[in-house]
Amino acid sequence: MARQGSSHTAGRRAKGSSAVFGSRTDTGCVREQNEDSLIVKPPLYVVADGMGGHAAGEIASEIAVRTISELAPDTADTEALSKAVVQANRNIINAPLSGKGREGMGTTCTAAILDGTHLAIAQVGDSRAYLLHNGRLSQITRDHSLVANMVEAGQLTPEEARIHPNRSVITRALGNDPTTTPDLYEINVEEGDRLLLCTDGLSTMLEDEEIQAVMNRIPDPQQCASTLVSGALVAGGLDNVTVVIVNVTGSRAQANRRMSVRTKLTAFFIIVLLALCLGGAAWGGSAYLHHTAYLAASESGTVNVYRGVPGEVLGFSYSELVEETDIPVSDLPLSAAESISSEQGMRVGSVEEALEIVEEYKSMLNEKKSASSSSSSTSASAASASSASASAAEEADPSQPSEEGGQV
Repeated sequence: MARQGSSHTAGRRAKGSSAVFGSRTDTGCVREQNEDSLIVKPPLYVVADGMGGHAAGEIASEIAVRTISELAPDTADTEALSKAVVQANRNIINAPLSGKGREGMGTTCTAAILDGTHLAIAQVGDSRAYLLHNGRLSQITRDHSLVANMVEAGQLTPEEARIHPNRSVITRALGNDPTTTPDLYEINVEEGDRLLLCTDGLSTMLEDEEIQAVMNRIPDPQQCASTLVSGALVAGGLDNVTVVIVNVTGSRAQANRRMSVRTKLTAFFIIVLLALCLGGAAWGGSAYLHHTAYLAASESGTVNVYRGVPGEVLGFSYSELVEETDIPVSDLPLSAAESISSEQGMRVGSVEEALEIVEEYKSMLNEKKSASSSSSSTSASAASASSASASAAEEADPSQPSEEGGQV
């Protein structure tokens, strides 16, 4: 379960399943609290986007993922999964009676069970499930939101819906109505397909075509999830953003046969792993600190890229300057500028991601500069043409009054 700040789950093959997965959640560039929650417990994957503000939204989403984790089936049984979501709704409604959260708190919820190549989904709200099949991304779930209803009624285009002032108004959520039930989806997937679960912090920041391009470009699920979250932050990060990526790698029977072989080797490796445990933990912590990165403002107000984390960890500094840029922080979008100028800077998953973000900022500023130059040239040409026309008019009709001397 993950909620506050930024959390990563290393992409790996889940024991006893046939999927490889990765996940990341981030507060974003504007919100002070992360009200999203997620759980990755193969074959179960859940994302939830809480509502109700601090000490309410995050509690609602946490209750949802915890309840579903406890009650969800081990197979792709939509009815059993639906019952787990319905119970989560009851638990959220009853929580304020025992002093947890506040009355009226709620959360979206998208829960999926991937059992081999059989996928079951239960969904309430506007957190989404997508499937990438043969390189094409399609949205499995339907948003329970005001703008989704308006798009279906022909009152808005999908493009207009993404920027509509009421795009965050949802029509169904857990915690608001004791009779709420989820929409259920049951489909067959194939080896090579990819499942994406996300909160609207991703889908409102990046268009489906951008998400599809990243998912086709980056096969590693953890790196893919992290890159999608970073892309949402670059686009403004106006909301908490949570992403879970699951790669479908084959049928359950094939996975079980492979697991049977691995089990026979487990006893041998346990002794070795125990001996290396302490050293591995120390190395892993060091590797993380030297892999992660952040963007921060320099004393001169430009963007710098650092490896490590800001501040100190256990009294030691783990920060190293990687690149100084000439990008003024003040020229960036407000939300990004505020994040970079904060004490913690803009945290990203790796130095490579940080450098990619810097290149995107450079391209954005160059485009703005080119547009400004083009506008200035157009204005100058118009002014010159106007002056020439006025001179021609005076030469053609000298009887007209001059600006200084009246009638000639």
